[in-house]
Amino acid sequence: MQYAHILSNSLRTCKEWLSAMGQMPTKCVLWRTVAGFGLLTVFAGCMATEQIPTGQSLYERIGGKPVISVVVEQCVANVLADTRINSRFATADIRKLKGHLVDHLCMATGGPCTYSGRDMKTTHAGMRVSTGDVGAFVEDLVKAMEMAKVPAQEKGELLGFLGSMKKDIIEAP
Repeated sequence: MQYAHILSNSLRTCKEWLSAMGQMPTKCVLWRTVAGFGLLTVFAGCMATEQIPTGQSLYERIGGKPVISVVVEQCVANVLADTRINSRFATADIRKLKGHLVDHLCMATGGPCTYSGRDMKTTHAGMRVSTGDVGAFVEDLVKAMEMAKVPAQEKGELLGFLGSMKKDIIEAP
């Protein structure tokens, strides 16, 4: 039953992301309904065919810190090569950024790490991060997770977690 709750939250989060990124018309109720049922069908089909591990944290199901480290390394490489957003990281201490990302994701997924960086609102204050910037970062992250072969369910849960932080990151449309 806990997975039904995750599925419900994932669908809500996905709809919020799509709506915020302007890819889903806000006045088109039919589209939202069709998209929602489509996602529900896909997730339900995956849940019906896969053995869902019980009692394991997202951290464990992803593969722990080694996989998180690979995902972060590849994501940062993708971001630095992404001309849409790489200028935002021109003055960043990349080694420190990677360490903070690994610790944040490790802790957020139920791992043993402790994130000691600033909260997302403080970190991104005044940066005028846009919805497009976040969308580009998410695309780069998804590519990194695909390269690391993170399973679809875990990828969705991790994106749902990140989606919950967008209100603290996005300052510009």
